[in-house]
Amino acid sequence: MADRFRITLAQLNPVVGDIAGNIAKARAAWAAGKAAGADLVAFTEMFATGYNTQDLVEKPVFHQAAIAAIEALAVDCADGPALAIGGPWIEGANLYNAYHICSGGRVVHRVLKHNLPNETVFDEVRLYASGPLGGPYAIGDTRIGSPICEDAWHSEVAETLAETGAEFLLVPNGSPYYRGKMDTRYNHMVARVVETGLPAIYLNMVGGQDDQVFDGGSFGLNPGGEMAFHLPMFDEMLHHVDLERGSEGWRILPGDKAHMPDDWESDYRAMVESLRDYCAKSGFGKVLLGLSGGIDSAIVATIAVDALGAENVRCVMLPSEYTSEHSLEDAKAVAENLGCRYDFVPIAEGRQAITKTLAPLFAGTAPDVTEENIQSRLRGLLLMAMSNKFGEMLLTTGNKSEVAVGYATIYGDMAGGYNPIKDLYKTRVFEQCRWRNANHRDWMMGPEGEVIPDRIITKPPSAELRDDQKDSDSLPDYPVLDAILNILVDLDGSVADCIAAGFDPADAARVQHLLYISEYKRFQSAPGTRLTKRAFWLDRRYPIVNRWRDPG
Repeated sequence: MADRFRITLAQLNPVVGDIAGNIAKARAAWAAGKAAGADLVAFTEMFATGYNTQDLVEKPVFHQAAIAAIEALAVDCADGPALAIGGPWIEGANLYNAYHICSGGRVVHRVLKHNLPNETVFDEVRLYASGPLGGPYAIGDTRIGSPICEDAWHSEVAETLAETGAEFLLVPNGSPYYRGKMDTRYNHMVARVVETGLPAIYLNMVGGQDDQVFDGGSFGLNPGGEMAFHLPMFDEMLHHVDLERGSEGWRILPGDKAHMPDDWESDYRAMVESLRDYCAKSGFGKVLLGLSGGIDSAIVATIAVDALGAENVRCVMLPSEYTSEHSLEDAKAVAENLGCRYDFVPIAEGRQAITKTLAPLFAGTAPDVTEENIQSRLRGLLLMAMSNKFGEMLLTTGNKSEVAVGYATIYGDMAGGYNPIKDLYKTRVFEQCRWRNANHRDWMMGPEGEVIPDRIITKPPSAELRDDQKDSDSLPDYPVLDAILNILVDLDGSVADCIAAGFDPADAARVQHLLYISEYKRFQSAPGTRLTKRAFWLDRRYPIVNRWRDPG
């Protein structure tokens, strides 16, 4: 019996729908594994199609093309190591999430996912049939068990594999990031290792897909739960892992253990990677945004430069008569600090023309939020015109606090294609800016140092749509607002829970009201980076028309 087994782990970034491109990546990785003397080259869950495919995978011509591509890949990779790759499979009328084991020019085994996640961003119960509990597959004389992603979060699949002869576990994943996710993965995998007594290799993909970011961080655990190796988070890479068989079975030989970033670094990296991949995978090379001199647009501009490079980011100041002098100064300073293009497009003349056009209809009415929103919508119109003219995707800049309570103008500052800070509460925006000013990493394309002036971080937030306006005029202070939203949104709590936590009943009731009446805005808002398990989109799906109000 062989006493050594080498696996080439492909922690790569597939593209949803690009079957040919994903298969080409797999073929290149297999060749690298062959050159390195691998016995098996392993890819992640649904690698052939990209992940998460949502309903696209149900389209017959799509899943048939993916299956055919995997079978052709097996033929191409006949002379060398075995290959394990995720992709769809059809048996009878059932569509499965499968792991295809290829050796000697054909697919010799298929693992069918048993536990189908049906929460947060996942709808696999409506897409796939549940596969049966099965045994391991053999590569030479070595028997390997591969619970697919969610299967490793439950005990029965791994225990069945151990009982039927698996010698170690190789877990292919399409596991998206949320804050604190890595600790959850560790806990589940340690439990599987303890229950089975087998080593486990956790292989995760990287890359952005719409709102989700897959953060890699693949690792291996030996019996007892000892960490054998840990790959970097978010980085695309191939890594060769060696296992050795001794008197007590297989053990993963020790390897490098990458630095694990804290929540601030992980969140920021997720926002950078999601924007970078959203642009790359949708065909946009450049972006633009309205730079107001406020904190939200400042951090979005910084994320954009870190993701795409200063030469691919256009910042536009669109001042009105309510724009303060310090906002003009601060916006220009951000653009200069980042080294990106800065355009100055006043809106006063256009606003006057619109006001004059509407004057006969509005005669006899008092000015109100309508006139304020004209400014925002005029800015949106001008920014979209620039987007069309220059082929640059418009970024929106509303934080999670504003998205939650509708403190944004639909068809105005909500216009745009992507919002990197959509799942970042305002209080975290402040701290994230401070973190970026104090930290620089090699994956950032922007400059190091204090790119966001301190005055932007410390001044009272304002939309500057009327004289002396502050956000606190119409909303609770952000520490209060965000704490209430955390209870109502992230914890799915009630008004009574807010009151029990010490918040004013009127504040809690008002925030709840704003949250519910803003659903129609969120339904039409741009996608944005998912940082938590309760991001606004697939994680939290509420009816637009909804008369329920928690009485508290």
